[in-house]
Amino acid sequence: MGNVLPIPGPEWCDDGGAGAISDAGGLHLHQLRLHAEYGGVVRFQLPGAGVAVSVSDPLVLEQTARIDERPASLFAFLEPLCEAGNLQVIGAEEHGPWRRVLLEVFAGRPSHERHFGEFVSLVEEVAERWGGAGGDAVPLQKDLTALSLRMICAYALGGVGVGVGVGVGSEVVRAEDVVDAFEVVLSGDDGTEQQTSLDYLRSTVDRVIAAREESDRGADRSDLIGALLAAGTTPARIRDTVMVTMLAAHHTTGVAVSWTLHLLGRHPEVAERVAAELDRVLGERSAPDYGDLRELTYLEMVLKESMRLYPPGPYGAREATEDMVLDGADGTYEIPAGTTVFYPFWAVHMNPDHWPEPAKFVPERFTPEAVAQRSRFAYVPFGLGPRSCEGAGLAMVEAQLTLAVLLKRFRFRPVAGHEVTPVERFVLWAADDIPMVVTPRAVGD
Repeated sequence: MGNVLPIPGPEWCDDGGAGAISDAGGLHLHQLRLHAEYGGVVRFQLPGAGVAVSVSDPLVLEQTARIDERPASLFAFLEPLCEAGNLQVIGAEEHGPWRRVLLEVFAGRPSHERHFGEFVSLVEEVAERWGGAGGDAVPLQKDLTALSLRMICAYALGGVGVGVGVGVGSEVVRAEDVVDAFEVVLSGDDGTEQQTSLDYLRSTVDRVIAAREESDRGADRSDLIGALLAAGTTPARIRDTVMVTMLAAHHTTGVAVSWTLHLLGRHPEVAERVAAELDRVLGERSAPDYGDLRELTYLEMVLKESMRLYPPGPYGAREATEDMVLDGADGTYEIPAGTTVFYPFWAVHMNPDHWPEPAKFVPERFTPEAVAQRSRFAYVPFGLGPRSCEGAGLAMVEAQLTLAVLLKRFRFRPVAGHEVTPVERFVLWAADDIPMVVTPRAVGD
């Protein structure tokens, strides 16, 4: 351990840091600038949290990875979805057992295989619609976000995602109604419409849970609701879990896939290599089986490099539960208990000490040999430690499947003159979507 240094950072402003973020063009760009100027550990003003310490140094990330608390104020926006306690900030003692149940189902092959056929059908519906676009550009993020919602509805609600009101009597619950309700709830507006949408979401999930309790499938542990029922979870906690899961998943996979297609459209040589791999593994088949995914190694590398350049969830945060002394590449620092530790995933992924020429799209960064030479905390698209994303495995299956089906059928070409600009939302979105022109391809083309 070296001498303890003061954590560097910009001068304090009376506006709590909002002006600096606005001047930079958003929090992502602000973080990139801070770390470029001050190094891997930076003290800064974060609106809603006061003083925060931002970390882009993987060595320091590793030392904070065991923290199992989040700053409640930064996740208060999720409270409308959580009547049984905000699942994103519940204490470590309660969070641990709940997380283990989720990992049982989200990370398990039986769960993935069981829903794989449903996922294939949903992706093929999008492919059929795009195939009839007649040369017009398709809006990637709009369509793929809707696809992601249908997938997670099918996964969490037992078939709702494919337009079948399984477990809800004769009523058909449309995915479009669910996404519309989510958008209203998260709009930040307090009013009748927001409450009506929230009531609709809760009542829909409650009806599915009640029906599952009465059915033979109530204890199916390869299913989200079934696993939570089998674990003795209360209906209120199950409902909250389903709603937060749908919120987290209905954007993330679609955003990751759309950024990947955007990059492939600008790197046709990489797209051709992906197409060749798909033709070799799938032959004349239009979609993979679950077991085929492990053979699509280059496709996985492309997806991971895309999520490095455009991490769908661009940052995370923890709250230090004790005084900490952290050794980083730039020095040794003290962080007092109660400090908000901010994780700017985009800045971590653009750290030139771990990613040479970080702005370049190079899928070969994710060969087994290259991965073995890097800190595992240099790449954190799903977060880190005990608060990392429980659905990471499922999200990768969904994304790889979606890319495999779409790239087996189509080539993707950027729309001339359209500038794709990342913007900050709940996920890393694109201003004015990512429109692309799709053209059919055949095996060997």
